Amino acid sequence: MSKRNKLQKFAELLSYPNVYENFNPMAPQLTGINGEPVEMKGRWSEKHFHNDNPIVLELACGRGEYTLGMGRMSPNRNFIGVDVKGARIWKGAGAALEENLENVAFLRTRIEQLSLFFEPGEVSEIWITFPDPFLRESKANRRLTAPRFLDTYKKLLRPDGLIHLKTDEPNLYEFTLEVLGEYEGAEIVYQDDDIYSKELPMEELELKTYYERMHLREGKTIKYVRFKLRQGAQ
Repeated sequence: MSKRNKLQKFAELLSYPNVYENFNPMAPQLTGINGEPVEMKGRWSEKHFHNDNPIVLELACGRGEYTLGMGRMSPNRNFIGVDVKGARIWKGAGAALEENLENVAFLRTRIEQLSLFFEPGEVSEIWITFPDPFLRESKANRRLTAPRFLDTYKKLLRPDGLIHLKTDEPNLYEFTLEVLGEYEGAEIVYQDDDIYSKELPMEELELKTYYERMHLREGKTIKYVRFKLRQGAQ
């Protein structure tokens, strides 16, 4: 696709059948194709994917590189990339349509609003790939592994649901381990502060975003944590 300005991208998003948008963070209304209101909570499998395959979210997905990669890799799972920036989603959504990836969709909303659009237990996995680490301590609660976000994820996930964090930022990695050590019901399944120094434990980790490739060229190491949140814990 040729480059377009933001207004053109936003207009095109309205015609994409694989994009859902929430324009008012104070209201739970989603719009779909042509800006028509849609009700998707508890109905993603029925109304969009038309199957009962597990639903996986990629949070702060940017241009959707990981969402697309996992969609290509796992046709028997459904993937939804979530980001608040429409101009970013435009690229990934367009690529999914061009490749006819029917198991890939995108949701434009704030991550704080996720419980408005998914029923408890509707999501099987969550991926957080190279999020903004918000390095200032005053912004620690904006990190996507802060306790307030874990509270939301726990509501959305199936009882055995997994959360994955992939990052180059050592401070976010250590912060996440500290939070999980104190968060009631959290269970770290796997952790590694340099995943490419050994055989990878799962094929999804082979996927690399634009920013990850840049970080690797700069000599940074890539860290990964996989964990669960026990549903019965308060």
